Amino acid sequence: MDNLTIFIAVTAAAVVLQMLILLGMFLVTRKLTVHIMYLSDELESKILPLLQDGKKLMTDTHQLLEVTRPKLDLILDNASVISTTARTQTQELEVSIKAFMDRARLQAIRADELFTRTIDRVEQTTSKLEHTVLSPIKRINGILQGIGVGLETFFNKTSRPRNGRPRDEMFV
Repeated sequence: MDNLTIFIAVTAAAVVLQMLILLGMFLVTRKLTVHIMYLSDELESKILPLLQDGKKLMTDTHQLLEVTRPKLDLILDNASVISTTARTQTQELEVSIKAFMDRARLQAIRADELFTRTIDRVEQTTSKLEHTVLSPIKRINGILQGIGVGLETFFNKTSRPRNGRPRDEMFV
């Protein structure tokens, strides 16, 4: 056999082998395609309703946002105005409370001074009263006691010696 026949036989065998490999690849690809088509149909039957529901949900959400957006903007504007008003009124209240506390503190100081002056005047009045009324009464009382002792001595007529003992010594 010559080289040419061997070459043709080897080439023919390679072509047949290549054809068998291509046939196997075709069958595997065809089987894979059928399986992918089945999965695709199943996936489409399950996902398509979800996508439609998602689209409907997005549409409803979009409509809801379109309807509520002005209301939300109004609510946010009102909240901003309320916050600003509350802050302003809180500051005014703080100023008023501070002024009230200052006035109350001043009035407390004035009341304390008034009370202190009143107590001082009561003490002064008591001292003057004691000096002007009680001193003469004490003097009059002393004079009256002296007169009483003098009269008692005069009417009892018991003479006592200068040392303060009676003349008749009485021992019991």
